[in-house]
Amino acid sequence: MLTTVATALAGLIGVGIIVIGARALRTPQAAVGFGIPGTPTSDRTFEAWLSVKAVRDIASGLFVFVLIAVATPQVLAWFMLAAALIPVGDALIVLRSKGPKATAYGVHAATAAVMLVISVLLFVA
Repeated sequence: MLTTVATALAGLIGVGIIVIGARALRTPQAAVGFGIPGTPTSDRTFEAWLSVKAVRDIASGLFVFVLIAVATPQVLAWFMLAAALIPVGDALIVLRSKGPKATAYGVHAATAAVMLVISVLLFVA
């Protein structure tokens, strides 16, 4: 039961990051929600870098589903634990950029915390 719940939560994280990546590809203005003030959403160079990030987000989300399909819960746990560094880094980037603390903590740090909880659940399952 615990494995099923933790795996489903990991799947939700996978879906979420795929949606974020797809949204950034379709609508670069969505990047404003990341939390960096003065995000130049109409700048073509920025859009190119955002596309690079978006493709990596989509791939990261797909990795979760590959691991759900073919790996043990412990392998998925290790992946989720390592991947939790991504939203930690995002939170630090927002804070360093003088972005909203609410976004840094409420979005990015909270995501990292959820991923850590999922990792623990998978490890003990």
